[in-house]
Amino acid sequence: MVVPGDPAPRFALADQTGAVVSLAELAGRAVFVYFYPKADTPGCTQQACGLNEILDRVGDTLVVGISPDPVARQARFAAKYSLSFPLLADEDHAVAEAYGVWQEKKNYGKTYMGVVRSAFLIDASGVVTHTWYKISPAKTPEVLLAEVAK
Repeated sequence: MVVPGDPAPRFALADQTGAVVSLAELAGRAVFVYFYPKADTPGCTQQACGLNEILDRVGDTLVVGISPDPVARQARFAAKYSLSFPLLADEDHAVAEAYGVWQEKKNYGKTYMGVVRSAFLIDASGVVTHTWYKISPAKTPEVLLAEVAK
């Protein structure tokens, strides 16, 4: 698992438009990276829409969402809810694994591998400053606002 003080695991993934977004290209500004299990599901929608609503209050901090969904599904999700931040497609879940969020989950008696909803604040130099594993969709915007207010 990633802990505060660690260099953020690097990534370069396609966003909802097909453009590649890399953490290296975002150097120089803070980045709030959050991982969500599946686009356009109730919890993921609540989380994404909540973050979208506070974008004008987080200063220069960039918000980036990552899930195992393909680009086309990310595009439909972004368009349906007018999301104005990058949604990255981590189809092979390599980035989720690097951040320690690809884990065994249990639901209705079934065991499977999937994304544990989590968020990370990365500073302008690429160091993780805060981690929130198993974050609540409703609390995600609140924790980001609390951190940027400090």
